[in-house]
Amino acid sequence: MAASVAGVAGRLRRAFRRSPSWQGPSQRPLSTLAPAARGSVVRGTFLSFFRDRHGHTLVPSASVRPRGDPSLLFVNAGMNQFKPIFLGTVDPRSEMAGFRRVANSQKCVRAGGRHNDLEDVGRDLSHHTFFEMLGNWAFGGEYFKEEACSMAWELLTRVYGIPEDRLWVSYFGGDPKAGLAPDLESRDIWLSLGVPPNRVLSFGPQENFWEMGNTGPCGPCTEIHYDLAGGVGAPQLVELWNLVFMQHNREADGSLQPLPQRHVDTGMGLERLVAVLQGRRSTYDTDLFSPLLHAICQGSGAPPYSGRVGAADEGRVDTAYRVVADHIRTVSICMADGMAPGMSGAPLVLRRILRRAVRFSTEVLRAPPGFLSSLVPVVVETLGDAYPELQRSSAQISSLVSEDEATFLASLERGRRIIDRTLQRLRPSEMFPAEVAWSLSLSGDLGLPLDLVELMLEEKGVQLDSKGLERLVQEEAQRRAQPAEPGREQGLRLGARELGELRLRGVPPTDDSPKYSYSLQPGGSYEFATCEARVLQLYSEAGAAVACVGAGQRCGLLLDRTNFYAEQGGQTSDRGYLVRAGQSDVLFPVARAQVCGGFVLHEAVATGRLQMGDLVELHLDTAWRLACMEKHTATHLLNWAVRKTRGPDTEQRGSHVSPERLRFDVAMKTPLTLEQLRTVETAVQEAIKRDETVYTEEVPLELASRVPGLRSVDEVYPDPVRVVSMGVPVAQAMDPTSQAALRTSVELCCGTHLLRTGSLRDLVIVGERQLSKGTTRLLAVTGEQAQQAREVGQGLAQEVEAAAERLSQGSRDLAEARRLSKDIGRLTETVDSAVMPQWQRRELQATLKVLQRRANTAIRKRELRQATLASQKLLKRHPQGRLIVDTVSAESLSVLTKVVRRLCDQLPGTSVLLLSPQAADSVLFACQVAQGAAPNFSAETWALAVSSHMGGKSWGSRVTAQGTGSTADPEAALGAARAYALSHL
Repeated sequence: MAASVAGVAGRLRRAFRRSPSWQGPSQRPLSTLAPAARGSVVRGTFLSFFRDRHGHTLVPSASVRPRGDPSLLFVNAGMNQFKPIFLGTVDPRSEMAGFRRVANSQKCVRAGGRHNDLEDVGRDLSHHTFFEMLGNWAFGGEYFKEEACSMAWELLTRVYGIPEDRLWVSYFGGDPKAGLAPDLESRDIWLSLGVPPNRVLSFGPQENFWEMGNTGPCGPCTEIHYDLAGGVGAPQLVELWNLVFMQHNREADGSLQPLPQRHVDTGMGLERLVAVLQGRRSTYDTDLFSPLLHAICQGSGAPPYSGRVGAADEGRVDTAYRVVADHIRTVSICMADGMAPGMSGAPLVLRRILRRAVRFSTEVLRAPPGFLSSLVPVVVETLGDAYPELQRSSAQISSLVSEDEATFLASLERGRRIIDRTLQRLRPSEMFPAEVAWSLSLSGDLGLPLDLVELMLEEKGVQLDSKGLERLVQEEAQRRAQPAEPGREQGLRLGARELGELRLRGVPPTDDSPKYSYSLQPGGSYEFATCEARVLQLYSEAGAAVACVGAGQRCGLLLDRTNFYAEQGGQTSDRGYLVRAGQSDVLFPVARAQVCGGFVLHEAVATGRLQMGDLVELHLDTAWRLACMEKHTATHLLNWAVRKTRGPDTEQRGSHVSPERLRFDVAMKTPLTLEQLRTVETAVQEAIKRDETVYTEEVPLELASRVPGLRSVDEVYPDPVRVVSMGVPVAQAMDPTSQAALRTSVELCCGTHLLRTGSLRDLVIVGERQLSKGTTRLLAVTGEQAQQAREVGQGLAQEVEAAAERLSQGSRDLAEARRLSKDIGRLTETVDSAVMPQWQRRELQATLKVLQRRANTAIRKRELRQATLASQKLLKRHPQGRLIVDTVSAESLSVLTKVVRRLCDQLPGTSVLLLSPQAADSVLFACQVAQGAAPNFSAETWALAVSSHMGGKSWGSRVTAQGTGSTADPEAALGAARAYALSHL
């Protein structure tokens, strides 16, 4: 029996990862809870159990957009938002630092990246891209294994009423290679709770040892599984709840060290729990999905959902139901959290999810256009009470879904036309070009999934150049793997172990309040105070704690206080130098400062001996700091001006300030118009001219969060939090009746700012682009850079005006017309890339577009006149016949092609090839075959024969072709062209 049970249990995790089909239901009830218990009740019961019975703080779900975690595309587990606690990097002044026992229901998305269930959704009865993770946590040893297991068992058996004999548990059986003993403590706890020994199973590290990543906190886990068979035949086990006990830290060398503080991290999928409690074989049969499935049936007119999978699902109708139901939930949740379909990263994955839903709804369910957006209110109805952001964003979500659906359907139709045109040019045995397929794909121009492109070609019986496509896919993967902007190297960091050791030693967090010690002098300059500090700890370049460092060593310094701003909140780190007390002539350059768990680590290069306990004096690079202060204050004003111009629906999505420029990302339904760009810029300039005081003050976070119109971003703020107010004292801005935050810039911010807005001098928005649908990125410069940008704009405006004047005067000949066209093209490229006001760039771009069109029209008219004269001369020499092969003087291939075309228009039954000798024995040629020419006679092959004779190249189609070559004997080339044509006519 033991071997049998072990065999079944050994398969349970693999089955779970493949999403079991929930087959073999028992006749026994799944729980004593009423089958009609709604999903919302199950969720609420979980939260109230931990809050009311066990004193947990309920924490709202984090956004599915990861906050400051580049390793994730989406939040995919409940523990993601608590990573700073596990890693020891949480700001000791933040609310999170005070968490001891918490519980929540976390929105999770698993699509793209390491955890990717996208392609499995629809194929079975349990996979989802969006799901809710119920979890409870204990931090810093608040409670551990015994309490966690007892709470879980109590909730499942006594509150939810799941029969005890339907539950199995697993625990960590040890890992001799890693020197880890079995987790017998967890085993004994389960036995003491009454779980029979034959249902308490041990497994190795792959199944029951949880790790956050290649390094970091980790530990054994114990899992609770549910037996769908209920004792009838072999057990059919599905995982319900995973309880992780973080007690180790995985080091960079692979070794395990004990964590200074232990934590409990548990997670249970709501959808699977509800299926068990409602006695359903599939998560899609629960009330979490049934309203959506009903709405899909009503809106599409498809046959009702019947839960079939695999071969039994004829026409993949039920698969489409599951895909659409799951994906519209995912899309709605992501958009409610501020995401939008885009071209890279998580927005690209979201775009794939949405377009996969469109494909199944239109191609399988035959739903009408606009159908998907009609499902958004159903998602809001089922999930809106738990996640109010859905209710607030319902209209915007529907609009975004509708727009992207319409765009995709239009792209699909355009893609079909491109495929048809491409097929007309291919020889019967030729493969479909990989480059064309790529241009149709999600990574190309049209945004069609590659598997859809392959299916469209398969339907036409055409083979795709799969090797070429694979090469393009690999190139794209390599390109995306490279950072879009050259980033600063990672540098030294304090990990969980180092932070834990500092706290065990009682080392206090760094006092960084001196970073705000600066003043504005009467002449308008800023004076920054130096800071005296003591070295508390030194770290080698490898990260090891050391007592001293010598000359030439790169090291990390931990001081008791600092005036350096550590990189956070979108503001880049300060830089500067430090000196030892009494040795002001020996400078230790400080390249950056970063904060980890309240400790500020300075990265420096030792130019002499430095040891723990030394007194040092810190000096800022004042020009660097002042430039950052300018950009940060400008960012606040820009945020306010955008909101003032576009209304309260705009929302900051992120920002970054460096000495060179500022970057500001903002969510709004449509991009700023040219006039709105000018309005925003003018509003900031007026605030600068008013030279208002920039007020700052620390206030309780709860008080600050209640201020109407206060602008903040999705970050963890310390408590108390620093408030920055432009022109209005903070106390007045905090008064709810003052409405000051609606009229001026008032933000939560820990950055360093100017003391008066007039110190900014000027601001110019120099760049703007769409990051994704609904999110715009603005780039701006300030001060001297802004004034230079205005000068560049004025100079380019004068050049554009001069080009317009030249064009209005007309050109003497074709060569001059071409020169003017090229000059306009070069001027356009300069305007596109110049650092200049963005509103002026768009204005000049529009003007240059018109000028370029007029210049090209003038060229075409002159070319037509030349072509008409040349064709008239040739017609006199060749008044009739089936073939014309001759030379003609032409300045360009464009003129030559027009001559050929006019001859063929005049003589419809004549095939024409013309050569035009150029300088240095180079030759241009163009040809066109008559409509009634033999099937084996094409312009493309004719041109190939001629270009081969001259050692050149050619291109074209069956009807027309062009080419170039080189020959000192044009007559020989004409003879070859004539001979080839006569042999095929």
